[in-house]
Amino acid sequence: MPAKIRLQRHGKKGQPFYHIVVADSRSPRDGKFIEKLGTYNPLTEPAQINIKFDRALYWYSVGAQPSDTARSLLSKTGVMMKYHLMRGVQKGAMTEEQAEIKFQNWMKEKEAKAANIIKANEEKARGEKKIRLEAEKQVNEARAAELAKKRIAEMEAKKAAEAEAAAQAAAEEAPAEEAPAAEAPAEA
Repeated sequence: MPAKIRLQRHGKKGQPFYHIVVADSRSPRDGKFIEKLGTYNPLTEPAQINIKFDRALYWYSVGAQPSDTARSLLSKTGVMMKYHLMRGVQKGAMTEEQAEIKFQNWMKEKEAKAANIIKANEEKARGEKKIRLEAEKQVNEARAAELAKKRIAEMEAKKAAEAEAAAQAAAEEAPAEEAPAAEAPAEA
């Protein structure tokens, strides 16, 4: 029975979530499996990988072939590196202590890189938020300036209307006084 380490899709449409499993290569993708090794959530930033390290190393060492994506995930979690170092110990290239030291150093570097990526993403998000807030502030200032202009124009129009009404009232009063004077000579 040729065993494969591969992903089983779960989750809903547009929101994938995967189980990392060891299965017979002849079984369907989401079908029967031998053992569940962990989970993989590609939607988080960075992607969340939970894996049973010892069991994954065991299955890889006994000949289970990972799919391309599973190989990538095993590599990211350090299973492939640990297997490579254990092969070096078996061949006599190094001792177990040396291999463990190399593996721990590799893991520290990997964690530092992941932390830097997370920090860079946070900085980028803060920068984008700051730019958005500045743009919103400019838009609000422009709106406030437009409103002020509109209010000034309304006030000027109101003053002009009042002045026109006053002039019209004055014009109505003046002809009313003149009209009787014009009528008076007609009567005489």
